[in-house]
Order: sequence, then structure tokens, then C-alpha cells
Amino acid sequence: MYSGMTKDSLEWQKKIRKFVDTELIPWEIYAEKNEGNIPSEIEKKHQQLAIKFGLPGMGISKKEGGLGLSMFEQMIIWEQLGRVTNALCWCFSEAQDWMEEVFSDYQKKEYLKPLMNGTKKECYAITEKGSGSDVNGSIQATAELVGDQYVINGEKWYVTSANKADFFFLQARLKSGKNKNNHALFIVDINEKGIELVDSPAFSHTFAHHHSIYKFNNVKIPISHIIGKEDDGMSYTHAWFRHERLGIAARCCGAAERLISEVTQFTKIRESGGSKIKDYQLIQSMLADSVTELAATRLLLYEICKEHDNNQDVKILHAKCSMIKLYASEMANRVADRSVQIFGGRGYMRENVAERFFRELRADRIWEGTSEIQRIIIANSLYKRGLENLI
Repeated sequence: MYSGMTKDSLEWQKKIRKFVDTELIPWEIYAEKNEGNIPSEIEKKHQQLAIKFGLPGMGISKKEGGLGLSMFEQMIIWEQLGRVTNALCWCFSEAQDWMEEVFSDYQKKEYLKPLMNGTKKECYAITEKGSGSDVNGSIQATAELVGDQYVINGEKWYVTSANKADFFFLQARLKSGKNKNNHALFIVDINEKGIELVDSPAFSHTFAHHHSIYKFNNVKIPISHIIGKEDDGMSYTHAWFRHERLGIAARCCGAAERLISEVTQFTKIRESGGSKIKDYQLIQSMLADSVTELAATRLLLYEICKEHDNNQDVKILHAKCSMIKLYASEMANRVADRSVQIFGGRGYMRENVAERFFRELRADRIWEGTSEIQRIIIANSLYKRGLENLI
């Protein structure tokens, strides 16, 4: 029990854990055998339950129709959702708090509210072939203001969930004007003329959500679809990164918890050499390391969430979100590797939770900034702001 856990947080933990155990986990193997897909009526049921809980607007204020949950409470929820494989927890769209702060009234009506009530789904078109984790320095997509429209050109890679989305959040460099070369963030409806699906590559994990490649060929969008200020797109993307990095860390904790729980039960029934394998010290060592690393990761995650809720300086918070994303993703990968090893041949079967997490968790060390990029962010923050501000 974490000493800072609130009564409300415990209620959310219990409620979402039950949702995951009774509604999502039973469909994992079906999804694994069907390219990540589950029956449409079950998918719709999961979405409706998530909406009933209020999960799409968990971080949005009550004034705007959301739950107004703290970041701590949100990550308690995402930790439980992380216990399921095959991206079955992606059954709802999430409207993040930064959207409420910068969206215009028109954008709130046409995009924020639909995200919250489940009538629209978003995807993020940020990464490019040459940019990878270097979002700030290497984005080549451009947007040019022509009359009362922006004209967008470029190619975006790994656009997660685009096959299920209604619109993109698209980042581009301004091609002309006083803010030339600055980053801007746009809302682009997926059916706009000039949007071309280039490819939907197959990946190691078995998700119904694709990570597609799109070209934007002279795509014209109204001026009302730029988010916030014309030269401030990077700050909105940074806000999104902070939220996503916390979310990845939370889901990694949930995944590690489930792995440790299931493999521990296995060690109590599996026999080798006339004894239960739980009695072998090398097995005990792997389990002990996994439990200890999960406990440490969870404490760091919760503390950073509390600092977010206490309005920590955003530049320090940015580095701390990198710290937890780095630490949690690498921890969960180690736990998955040990779990596969303990399960033995069973752990290499796709119907085994350890095999699926072994593939799925690997991406968490890459997307939303690689482990190497996180280390650079942390080190640069150490140089600029000192050790005392990071620990």
C-alpha cells in the first residue's frame, strides 16, 4: 500500500481492476488469434463501459464535462489498464488536460466533446521517416497559410490508431510568415482531400490499432483548425509527451504486476527434479528482483504524479517524466524476459501472457521518445537545473 493513496484512488483502482479482469482480459487470446480484433459487439461494449466510467474525460475538468481527476488518479487507472495485452485497453479516446486549456470554443465543440462522448477518435501524426525521436529538430512536414486556409504537405510515420480515427493531431513547420520554421499543431479530419495512406506495416505485437504511414499532399484545412498560437505547437506536443510518458510508465507497472502475479502462481505448481520450482534459489532471485524493481518504479511514478498535481516547474517535470518513462519501460522489459524464462517453453507460446508482453513491452523503450533520448533529456536537465531539482 502506497502511503499517499487516497480513498478515491483506491476506489478507481478497484473499479478499473474489475473492468480489466472481467471484461478485457478474457478476450486477449481471441484477439491474439485474430490480428488483434475482437467481435464488434464486444468492442462496442468495452467502449460503452469506458464511457460510462467517464474515462475519455478523466483528466478534463467537471466544468467541461469531465471527471476532473488528478494526474495521480489518472495514472492509477492507467496502471490497471496496463495489465491487459493486445491493446484492448485502448477501447476509448482520451481527451487530455492541455486540450481544455488551448482549444478554441469551436474545437471544444467539434473535437473535445466528441472525444469525451465516444463519437470521434483521434490519432497523432508527429513522427516522420527521418525525425524519429528528434521531433524538435527534424520535422519536415510544412503548413503554409494561404488566404483563410493552411496548406499542409509532408509524410508522417507510425500514426498509431489512424485506422480507427476520425482526425489527426498533426505537427508541421510553418513555411512562411513571421513564425516561419516554428512548429504548429493542427486538427486535420481524416477524410480531407489529399490525404494518402501509404502503408500499414505489420509489427511484432498483435493490435487491431495500426501504425500507418500517411502522405499529406496539399491538404487544405480552415484556419479554425490550428491549435492555440501559431508558434507554440511544440509546447503542446511537449505536454502530450509528458502525459504519454507517465501513461507508458503506469501501464508498464500494471504489466509487470500481472506478469509477476501469474509467473509466481506458476512456480507454485510447476515441478522439476522432484520439487516445486518456487523452491529453487535462481527462480527466487528472478522473482525477488522483479518485485523490488516494480515497487521502486511504482513509488517513483506516484511521486512524479503528485509533483505534477502540485504544479511542479514544467521544465523539471519534463525531465522527471523522462526519468519514469525510461525506468519503467526498462523495468517491465526485464520482468517480461524473466517471466518468459521461468515459464520455459510455455512462455514462448502466444497464448501465454508473458510471450505477448515480451513483444508488446519492447515498443515502450522506443515510442514517445527512445530510452536514449530520455537519457539525453535527463542529463541536459541535470546540467541546467542541478541535481537538487531532480531528486
